[in-house]
Amino acid sequence: MDPDNARPVCILGLGLIGGSLLRVLADAGRAAYGYNRSAATVEQATAAGYDASADLAAVLRRAAADDAVVVLATPVPALGAMVAAVAEHAPGCLLTDVVSVKEEVARIVAAGHPGARYVGGHPMAGTAESGWAATDPALFTGAMWMVTTHDDTDPHDWLAVAGIAHATGALVVPAANDAHDRAVAAISHNPHLTAAVTATVGAGESALALRLAAGSFRDGTRVAGTAPELQRAMLEGNATALLNTLSETIDRLIAARDALRDHGSVEVIVDDGHRARARYEQIALAPPHPIEGVAIGDEGWAHELRRQAHLARVWMD
Repeated sequence: MDPDNARPVCILGLGLIGGSLLRVLADAGRAAYGYNRSAATVEQATAAGYDASADLAAVLRRAAADDAVVVLATPVPALGAMVAAVAEHAPGCLLTDVVSVKEEVARIVAAGHPGARYVGGHPMAGTAESGWAATDPALFTGAMWMVTTHDDTDPHDWLAVAGIAHATGALVVPAANDAHDRAVAAISHNPHLTAAVTATVGAGESALALRLAAGSFRDGTRVAGTAPELQRAMLEGNATALLNTLSETIDRLIAARDALRDHGSVEVIVDDGHRARARYEQIALAPPHPIEGVAIGDEGWAHELRRQAHLARVWMD
C-alpha cells in the first residue's frame, strides 16, 4: 500500500459528510477516527463500531502522533475554533476540509494557522438529512470531489488529499478556490434559495395546493428540507459569489414576468432553461473523461489540471 494511502485520517465533525467519510474509510480498513462535540453523536458512532471521541485536544494530539491527515467537517461558523485547536495540538498535520465554500475556509485557515499545510476539498454529495443517523458509507460513490489546485499547492499534499477522495469512490475535480465558489453558487447554493422560494409560494397557496403537489414541487424543493442553520452557514459563507448568481436569477425572473404580462409569453426563459438542461445532461450525465498527460509535480501541473477540469474532465489516477 502506498504510504499516503495508509496514512490515518482524523475527522473533526461527524455529521452527514464527516460521519460518512469516517464510515467509508474505516470500512475499507484505513485507520480513521473522529471528533464531535456532541456526546450523543459520539455514542452513536462508537456503538456502531467506529472510533470517535468528544475530547478535541486528545484527538488532535493523537493525530499529531500519527501524522494523520486532519479533515475539517464542521459548518463554517465553527471552523475558527477547529483551526485554532489544530494549530495548537497538531500544527504539522496536513489539513483539508469538506466544506462547501473554499475561499472563506482558506481565509479562516490563513488567519488561525498561518503555517498550515492546507489543501481544500469539497465532495459534491449530500442529502436533506443531517447528523450521524443520516450517514452513509456509499454517499460519495461516483460523486465529484473538488480538490483545491493552485500554482503553489504542494504536489505531495495534493495527492494525499486526492487519495482520500478516491478512497471513498469519488472522482477528483481540480479547481482554484474562487472558481469553485462561483461554480457552486450557481449549481448548489442558488438552487437552495430558489427551492426555499418555491416551497414558500407553494405552501402559502392552500392545503389543496400541497395535496396536489407532485414531482416538480417535490424535486424542486427537496433541499429546502435541509436544517435551516446548515443552509444559512453554507449560503452566507459564499455571499459574494451567491449575490452574483442571485442577481442574475432575479433579472431573468423579472424579464419573464414582464414578458408574460406584456406579451402573454414565457418563451425565452423556458427555451433557455430547456437548452441548459440538455447541456447538463450532455456533460454531467455522460461518462467522465479523465485528465490526461499530467504528472503531478511536473512544471505547470496545477495549471494544466485546472485547464482540463474546465473542459469537464476529472482526475482518476
